[in-house]
Amino acid sequence: MENTKKIKLFIGLSYLLIICLFLYFFFSKFTLSEITSYDFLRDNRSYFIELKQSNLFLISIFFLALTILWVFPFIGFGSPVAIIGGFIFGKWIGTIIVVLGLSIGATFLYIFGNYFLKELIREKFLNKFQNLEKKFKKSEFIYLLIYRFIGGIPWQISCLLPTLFNVKVINFFFATLIGIIPQIFLAVSIGSGLEKIIDQNAKVPGLTDVIFSPDIYIPITSFFILILITIFLRKFFYKN
Repeated sequence: MENTKKIKLFIGLSYLLIICLFLYFFFSKFTLSEITSYDFLRDNRSYFIELKQSNLFLISIFFLALTILWVFPFIGFGSPVAIIGGFIFGKWIGTIIVVLGLSIGATFLYIFGNYFLKELIREKFLNKFQNLEKKFKKSEFIYLLIYRFIGGIPWQISCLLPTLFNVKVINFFFATLIGIIPQIFLAVSIGSGLEKIIDQNAKVPGLTDVIFSPDIYIPITSFFILILITIFLRKFFYKN
């Protein structure tokens, strides 16, 4: 137990240090007024598009690596990186890169949790989620797939909870890879839509122009429909 506390403290301090260093170097290059301006977004959009067109493979590998690091060890969640991925790569390539990166990062986090945080996770969550154990024993992959699709649990915790049921690493990876596709595709589509709006407008577009753009309201509407479906499914999946 003492070792678990030390590991938890080490992870927390390391994460805080990394974030502080990132913010320091980032704001040494840009001011807050710059990064919140429309011109900043438009100019950097052009930069990323040109960079992507000049070497798509290299940029894709670089973004994939950053996505993996975003999940582990940075313990980030999927929505921001999905929107950025859509902004840079578009719907289809962005979805492939983000889904693959999140799945690999989540698998690394699961493996880490299985080795170092298992006792802590059992202490905190076993009683609450013990009813899922029988379901996972019936068909590990299928229930992992449903678990990933319906969500309802913070991303970081959802990567660690399967340590309670000793699921196979390969099942965890492929269930995550397939299960997160719908929500990630919709988030990536929103990012892609924002990129198109910025491309088509030299000045800041009105809020109604953004909301009622088909590239924005279609994925947002679909996203809310998906949320309603998953909320309905959670009542059956998590019930005793």
